[in-house]
Amino acid sequence: MMLDKKILVKILLTVFLLTSTFSAKAAPAGGDEKFNPGTFILDHIGDAYDWHVITWNGHHVSVPLPVILYSRQSGLNVFLSSKFDHGHSSYNGFSIVDGKIVEDATGVRPLLDLSITKNVFALFVSVAFILWLFISLANIYTRRGNVAPKGMQSFVEPVLLFVRDEIARPAIGYKYKRFMPYLLTLFFFILINNLMGLIPFFPFGANVTGNITVALVLAVLTFVVIMATSTTTYWGHIFNTPGVPWWLKFPLPLMPIIELTGVITKPFALMVRLFANITAGHIIVLGFFSLIFVFGEMSVALGYGASVFSLLFSIFMFFLELLVAFIQAYVFTLLSALYFGMAVQEHH
Repeated sequence: MMLDKKILVKILLTVFLLTSTFSAKAAPAGGDEKFNPGTFILDHIGDAYDWHVITWNGHHVSVPLPVILYSRQSGLNVFLSSKFDHGHSSYNGFSIVDGKIVEDATGVRPLLDLSITKNVFALFVSVAFILWLFISLANIYTRRGNVAPKGMQSFVEPVLLFVRDEIARPAIGYKYKRFMPYLLTLFFFILINNLMGLIPFFPFGANVTGNITVALVLAVLTFVVIMATSTTTYWGHIFNTPGVPWWLKFPLPLMPIIELTGVITKPFALMVRLFANITAGHIIVLGFFSLIFVFGEMSVALGYGASVFSLLFSIFMFFLELLVAFIQAYVFTLLSALYFGMAVQEHH
């Protein structure tokens, strides 16, 4: 019973932390400024050149990030994003327009923008955590040998075995070992970034896996692995699909066209699935929080009444997002393994 109370207290503290953090972020900057739920949600799920932490008494508290630009006119420019004063000021001939840095003289983007944005910084944090986690575990296995796991080993080792026995081996077959490093990296990268995105305070809370560019890169990496490991049997099934009537292949190569389209749409489907599911979850949770302030501007009593409803649904969605974090890592890894299995299949 004591354990149940401790778990309940931790859950309540977590919910209180989430509520207070989102409320502080959602509070309008000025007394007369109306709350805009669309801006609030888009600011959270979008990328930025600084990391907004909290708005307190009308003052924005943000963590400035490095801006690295190369322009044909002024060459290399390196400075902190705080020089833009949250997008209200220009600096060194540059301004932020619609969330992007443009040159004041031309109104267009600089030639190169290598700035460390919020999502890039969050990627550095997650990669550093993944490296620390697995290097530490590797050192533990080296020192302790084949003994019963404990600590973080107790969590990571079953996941490793799950990816091997329930994803890689059934989907790929006896050639699964060559794909294990990539599949494990893919699974833990997506999972850890999904979980970090649910923690709404610095240096967590960024919508990394819900960023279309990150999802695109992961899908392209899977596509590259497919192309690099595909066999002649794989391409033979594409250009001369067995069991299909000849008139679907000649004179109009209908089936090869469909199969080649499928080669491209497979990674595209991976990208859209990850991007849409993670982004939608963030939008729904933030939408319920926004209801508190929308009704609160109409009436204080309505705001308090809506807060109960919003809080309950936000708690439900938060735990659902925890489940989705694991499901999306599993689905992306499973589909990648299935595509690898098709690429390395042998002629029967």
